[in-house]
Amino acid sequence: MPTMPAGGGSGDDNDKLWVAYFCVQFVVGGAFLLYALFYTQPSLIRATVDSATLSRLTVVSNNASAATVSYNLAVSLKLYNPGNEANIYYDAMDALLRFRGAVIGPAANDTSPSVFLQRSKAGRDVNLEFDYGRRGSGGGVSVDGDVAAELEKEMRSVGTVTMELELDVLVQVRFAEGGWKLREKPRIWCSMSIPVKADGRGALASGDRCRVKN
Repeated sequence: MPTMPAGGGSGDDNDKLWVAYFCVQFVVGGAFLLYALFYTQPSLIRATVDSATLSRLTVVSNNASAATVSYNLAVSLKLYNPGNEANIYYDAMDALLRFRGAVIGPAANDTSPSVFLQRSKAGRDVNLEFDYGRRGSGGGVSVDGDVAAELEKEMRSVGTVTMELELDVLVQVRFAEGGWKLREKPRIWCSMSIPVKADGRGALASGDRCRVKN
């Protein structure tokens, strides 16, 4: 900070010093902000489906326009922080499961873990479970008849079939760069092709890398 004259200087000179001081502070602050946003901001989170296990998949038609889907799906998702310096704080995660664009259920329980810190260049496994329609308890997911028909068509294919599901995960994170914290809400899309047997069971050993968008 510049040293202001104790006295004897004209008011105009003092005003010029203050203007120069604030201009310097503005330029330095702007340069630091640009550096934080464009240079030190970490790369997008990377996500991959490690495994997915499906059981109890059944479709019961209620009428021509609606049906009930029951199933259990356990998913292991690997998240990786590729940043060189930034740590990522996961504050909240919400998961949705879709089939042909139709939502067939949010995650039955909180993700495990749901809140955690991820250091730079580190990976973390996150487990999700979708559990609807346990035997004798009801609670299946209601879907349109067209969606149910597509699902039944895939299930009845010859041999082991591939059931395409979309996992939509919403994550709130804080990017910390020293004293800086930038709040982001990236969305992660994972497309899983799970072979399904006649008894409604299936397993995916590994999946493709997911798409991430801030």
